Amino acid sequence: MSENCNHDCGSCGENCSERDPKSFQEKPHEKSRIGKVIGVVSGKGGVGKSLITGMLAVLASRQGNKVGILDADITGPSIPRMFGVTEKLTADSRGAYPSASKTGIDIVSINLLLDDDDAPVVWRGPVIAGSVKQFWTDVIWDVDYMFVDMPPGTGDVPLTVFQSLPVDGIVVVTSPQELVGMIVGKAVNMAKMMNIPILGVVENMSYISCPDCGKKISVFGESHVDEVAAKYGLKVLAKVPMDPKLAAACDAGQIEQFAGDFMNEAYSQIARAVQ
Repeated sequence: MSENCNHDCGSCGENCSERDPKSFQEKPHEKSRIGKVIGVVSGKGGVGKSLITGMLAVLASRQGNKVGILDADITGPSIPRMFGVTEKLTADSRGAYPSASKTGIDIVSINLLLDDDDAPVVWRGPVIAGSVKQFWTDVIWDVDYMFVDMPPGTGDVPLTVFQSLPVDGIVVVTSPQELVGMIVGKAVNMAKMMNIPILGVVENMSYISCPDCGKKISVFGESHVDEVAAKYGLKVLAKVPMDPKLAAACDAGQIEQFAGDFMNEAYSQIARAVQ
């Protein structure tokens, strides 16, 4: 700390080691009501992070909560299609408004602003991070739970979310391959550096159940999630199977109709942890 420090964090640089991390936080829209903010992260792509975000949001909604999803994966948004939402975001003089799914889950995603869903978002990191901030500051939210679907890795957007939003905790998504353990470690260590509570780990694509005998088959080899979780002192919240019906529901924009209890306990533990 400089001997000339006046303890006004708003006047110091971002590299000040004594700066209060909360001083980076952005205020939501003045008309917003936002309860708990839960980030869903992964250290790499392709592990089904958006799927887990969607299922958690659906389960929270089924418990009678008002739920929103902030799709922070600007260059690879998939949440609107999973929920079958095509209506674009609306706005008036007061601010912007989320689009709603069939069961009333509020969704904000870059794909709900583009004229063409297949148009690539070819933006540099600072512009992408700025868009995520605007999803928080310019949109009028009214939710008990907000789930933030983050892009993979530890780059601009995760850093922006961790610094700018009052994140109550994160869920780390992984898959069975041993290599993923190292990648999960990067996401976990970033969260610890940012003082973000880690609610636990969800292993996706953990197994597939034989349709004839019900035996669990480890398609990607033996799971290492218990070892990874133990290494970092984390809870294993769920082991989610590969389910063709679930995949078909997502493709058809009908994730809200998914069946199966494999995420029920995970949601219950998360809800208890952030109360």
